[in-house]
Amino acid sequence: MRLVTVRIDGATRAGRVSGDEIVLLDAPDVRAVLEAGSVADGRLPVAEAGGSVALESADLAPLIPAPDKIVCVGSNYMDHILETGKQPPPYPIYFAKFRGALTGPRDPMCLPAPDVSVNADWEAELALIIGKPVRNITEGEALDAIAGCAVLNDLSVRDWQMRTTQFLAGKAFERSTPLGPALVTADEVGDGTGLDISCTVDGVVKQSSNTSQLVFGPAKLISDLSTIITLMPGDVIATGTPGGVGAARDPQEWLTPGAVVRTAIEGLGELVNTCIVD
Repeated sequence: MRLVTVRIDGATRAGRVSGDEIVLLDAPDVRAVLEAGSVADGRLPVAEAGGSVALESADLAPLIPAPDKIVCVGSNYMDHILETGKQPPPYPIYFAKFRGALTGPRDPMCLPAPDVSVNADWEAELALIIGKPVRNITEGEALDAIAGCAVLNDLSVRDWQMRTTQFLAGKAFERSTPLGPALVTADEVGDGTGLDISCTVDGVVKQSSNTSQLVFGPAKLISDLSTIITLMPGDVIATGTPGGVGAARDPQEWLTPGAVVRTAIEGLGELVNTCIVD
């Protein structure tokens, strides 16, 4: 099953993708659907609201417009670690984003103004979406907490990211992080491992890898995080990016206004975002 959040008449509505249409649901967004009950087995915990919209022309909002938490993982792909000349970390490296950083799967991706930074970089990522409240769970229990998976691009403003040892400043610029296009439920995609992942900029392939390259897999991340915090329905865990980022290239490459970024994961869909200056 594929669930989306669509903008209609100044509000949002959850929907279920059915062929080339979105069947509207009796919930304001996908987070509300998850709060109503489990979707991991492909069943809906909310009723259909009546009506539908065409998928192709739908105004898709960020999949989870207002998650309780967005937790990101750094240095979590072997090919990315190798290109940066580092060693795999002994523990997951976590940082956070705020809900204002999110943007829709077809929305503009906002870059900082040139006098702020010109070092904006792409990062294709697998996003895990939590389906139920969990705390202090084992790795064996962790996969049951996944409602499904989606695609995310963790746009990173590298000079701000590297100003200190804490990544937050370079990771939380507003309307910079597309999330979507749909939540593909766990009964279809499992935990999201073993899937091809890619990012292109203006038609040129920049990243091409597979989620099997993850150093810390979904079960480890969810179990580890649940030791620190209670994970809630709709929480987003961005699992890290593969090799091919602009900062690791020689010479370095950066996103510029007008660039079209396509972020895709096998079986999950594609984000298509045009860069603009915020």
